[in-house]
This record gives sequence, C-alpha cells and structure tokens, in this order.
Amino acid sequence: MELSSQSRLGTVKRAVLAYSGGLDTSIIIPWLRENYGCEVIAMVGDVGQGDDFRMVRQKALRTGAKRVFVEDLREEFITGYIWKAIQAGAIYEGKYLLGTSLARPVLAKRQVEVALACGADAVAHGCTGKGNDQVRFELTYKALAPQLRVIAPWREWSIKSREDALEYARKHNVPVPVTRRALYSRDQNIWHLSHEGGPLETQLGEPPEDAWKLTRSPRQAPDRETAVEIGFESGIPVSVNGRRLKPLALLEKLNEIAGANGVGRTDLVENRFVGIKSHGAYETPAGTLLHAAHHELEALCLDRETFHYKQHVGLRYAELVYFGQWFTPLREALDGFIQVTQRRVTGTVTLGLYKGGIRVLDRRSPYSLYDTSIAGFTMGADYDQRDAEGFINILGLPLKMEALKGQKAEVGKRKAVDGKR
Repeated sequence: MELSSQSRLGTVKRAVLAYSGGLDTSIIIPWLRENYGCEVIAMVGDVGQGDDFRMVRQKALRTGAKRVFVEDLREEFITGYIWKAIQAGAIYEGKYLLGTSLARPVLAKRQVEVALACGADAVAHGCTGKGNDQVRFELTYKALAPQLRVIAPWREWSIKSREDALEYARKHNVPVPVTRRALYSRDQNIWHLSHEGGPLETQLGEPPEDAWKLTRSPRQAPDRETAVEIGFESGIPVSVNGRRLKPLALLEKLNEIAGANGVGRTDLVENRFVGIKSHGAYETPAGTLLHAAHHELEALCLDRETFHYKQHVGLRYAELVYFGQWFTPLREALDGFIQVTQRRVTGTVTLGLYKGGIRVLDRRSPYSLYDTSIAGFTMGADYDQRDAEGFINILGLPLKMEALKGQKAEVGKRKAVDGKR
C-alpha cells in the first residue's frame, strides 16, 4: 500500500491533515508518517456534522498524530459562507443548495491557518481523484498559501477500495469499528446532509425512503399546514416567527420545522467539476425555506432590471462555489455587487409548509416597491395611460422599420417578376 519510490522520505517535515476520523483520513496518518517520514498534525473542523469530537481527537492521537486541533467553525461557516450564498441566490443547476461545496473552503482555510501557525510545510486531504472536493481544497490552498506542498494520498497510493483500506488499517493497528458497511456515503453539516452511492448509483428513480435522515416522508408529514415567518435584514435571516435568533439557533430551528413537514428533499443528477454526472439525494430543510423566502422578498424590494440581472449573477456565483473558486477575485467582486442589491432586502415572508410543499402566505417590507395606486386596475393620478403610446412607439421603432423595409423589398421583387412577363 506504500509508495514505490523512497525518494519522498524526508522531503516533508510537518504536514497538517484535514481530518474527519473516518476510515480514509484515519489511515492517512500512518501512511504519511511511513511514506513521507513527517510529523502529522490533524485539523478537525466542526461545521455542524454532530460528531463526538472528543472521540475523534483521541483516535487521531492513537493513530499517530502529533497534535490535534478541533476547530469550531459553525458560526464562521454560516455568516461568512451560507449567508452570502443566500444573498446571492446561489443554487447550482437550479436544484443543489451547495451544502458540501460551501463547507470545503471554510475547512481548507482553517487548515491553512493551522499549517502556517505550526510551521508546517505541507497540507494533506483525503479526497479521491474523481470528485469535486479535491478541487475545492486545493484551490483554497493555492489561493491562501501557495508555498505549502499538497499531498493527496488517493492520487498516490495503491489503495483502490474499501477492502484495501481496511487491510491497511488492520496492519497498522488503526481502530476501525466492526460494523456493517454503510449503504450510502454521506456528508453532513449544519446546512445539509448529502447521500451518494448504494442504490443511488444504479437507480435514477425516486431514492429509497431509507436514504433520508433529516426530513420526514411527505406522506407521513402532518395533515395540517404549518406557517412559518422568516425575517430578513439586508438579505440576512435574523428571525423565525417574530423571535430574533443567532445564526446557529436560527438554522437549527428551521431545520426542525421544515424537516417535520417533509420539506427540503432534492433528488439530483448533477454535473461534477471533472465532467462526470452523479446521482445524489440532498436534504437541506432550513436552506430550502430560506432561499424561497429570500427570493420572494427580493421580488418585492428590487427593481426589475436589478432583479433580472442578479439572477444571472446567482447562477455564476453558484458555479464558482461548486467549482471550488471561493477565494477568487471574481467571487469577491460579485460580493460587492450583491451587497449593494441587498441594502433594502429587509422584511418578513410567511411560508406555508404542507407535506413537502411550500407556498407563500404573506410578504411584507418597508422597502416594498409594490404600490397599489399604480398596480391596480383602478386608474390613479400616478400613472397616465397616454404616456404608454410614446414608449411603445420608441420601443417598436426598430420593428416598424424592419417591417417597412421588408414590405418595400417585397414590392420591388413583385415588380421585377411582373416586368419579366
């Protein structure tokens, strides 16, 4: 399972590994020590996955880590990444709310910070060579600390399967729980829970019910509609049902409400960065509510041209996030545009949740551009219908000229034909 060449030994003195405590990253610790002869520091990032971090720390130390950093990144993850994605309206391919994509740059950023603070000369991750995450981690490394060497074991070692990994763990005394292999590969944080593998790889129909964990089946959801009011200030969620909440508590509350009503499930065939199509199931209960409510509030508060143009920006923003290009000048520049658009996106939206569905019950804002004096059928003094003739004439001038030229050309053609007769 080791590198065939020994020339790498001694080339790295200290490496910081993005560590989760799972099988892959657990065997990477002894593998790095064996093949690079380096000291290994484990960096564990808490983005709301709900792990027992005391146990994760102990496991890292038992398998050879010199030091372990457990970093609580939940608040930073929400306010510095999730909130920005909501303000941007960033949804990848119209369905994916970017749960994993948004978490990777915050984890990689803290990993780099730990590496620089500890005097490390390398960073390592457990991402495979087929997925998106390798791109997200490594582009962050290059943007924030290009001098650090990047070690990606899955692109170097001879391990090809879970069975190979288990055998390596056994030989190197890496503790692995003796449990039945999980049917699905899952990634969880405060924003979402993703499910891949298992029957999802071979079936493109509705995911099996046992795939879902955060949301109740819509068929088993309450028979009565649940109303939830979400308050925003400058495009940022601040309250639920009139009660101001801190970011983490707000997401937890909305996850609970939406999940109980079967809201937040997405079945998606997506285009990975490397060009492979994959089939996954995603649960984003709170995120589904927040995106829906934010969109309604923007429709109320933004003028037409800004609202339409921002939809294009949201698509590009989602691509940047998905492709791992968070720490780029373009993303930062788009943030500047988005922040201006959000200055008056303040107010409340009330949603009705019923068996997996969402409908809008109410929307209110002190900056609402909806005005009944001009929107209604009753003719008021603020809108003179006679003005419409002028802008229609101007708007239609190119169409009129094209039609007249066409008619003139047709007349010329007919005369030419008649002249030959």
